[in-house]
Amino acid sequence: MTALDDPELDAQALRVVKAIADEGSITGAAAVLGYSQPAVSQQLKRLEQRLQLPLVERVGRTVRLTEAGRVLARHAPAVTTALDAAAGELAELRGLRTGRVRLVGFPSASPTIVPRLLADLEERHTGVTLTYLEAEPPEAVEAVREDRADIALTFSYPGDREDPHGPSARGLSVRAIGTDDLLAVLPEGHPAAGDGSVDLAKLADERWIAGCPRCRGHLLELAARAGFSPRIAFETDNFVAVEGLVARGIGVATLPRLAVASFPRLAGVTTLPLPPSEARTIHVVTAHGADRVPAVRATLDAIERLVTEWTASGAEAGRT
Repeated sequence: MTALDDPELDAQALRVVKAIADEGSITGAAAVLGYSQPAVSQQLKRLEQRLQLPLVERVGRTVRLTEAGRVLARHAPAVTTALDAAAGELAELRGLRTGRVRLVGFPSASPTIVPRLLADLEERHTGVTLTYLEAEPPEAVEAVREDRADIALTFSYPGDREDPHGPSARGLSVRAIGTDDLLAVLPEGHPAAGDGSVDLAKLADERWIAGCPRCRGHLLELAARAGFSPRIAFETDNFVAVEGLVARGIGVATLPRLAVASFPRLAGVTTLPLPPSEARTIHVVTAHGADRVPAVRATLDAIERLVTEWTASGAEAGRT
């Protein structure tokens, strides 16, 4: 049997190749992995000798992966996740509860769910270290696919034509864990606000304030179901700016309840729930098998518990 038939791959070698692919240089890979540059170069050289194939090639002052290197980088996330899961289960048997979890989540989760999650983990699982990056759902799903995150906290709207949990999430684990009500955001005393609810069709002639591109797309679909095409006068993904514009009577908008809860409501603004069928769904996305890693499992359990509490509180708010 030749070295190529039995390459003796190991998880650390795959992580080195993946880090070079992500960072575009050996120096960058060394920084991410916490090694010296010579140490990474030596690991790479030993792997190339075992494979009898070059894994990187120099392009000016930088390096890039060869075809063989790209093959390893493509398979690295699945392999390292499986090995981490195995190590996690062994740690579970030893009674260990430590680990680092990389979470990426959508903007309105940052000031609402994430702080509660950090406090929950600190109280229940002191050995779990959480790092957090904010990103919209499509980028968050891609981060999990590329092994830059362990968990993506995402959302989707009803009838979302560009649902990030569709083909782009193929091969990943996607699970719905709760809902987030959609609210109409109106100036106080607006004639369309009556009996604790709002008929969207009565806002057909209003100027509208749209949010992020995906939120804007949902607004168009929402208005179409109500029988009109919204006259969008302003676009901003800044929740405070949306309320500020509404408070001045410049337009009306829709916002998820999490976004409204991100900051104290501005004077001159009222919010009313839209039908539950218009609520967005909150998801968690991971690599298959990642939930067998104890630290990831503990984090997923905490997220699901907090989102369930949030969904329940939203339902209660809608009844009052």
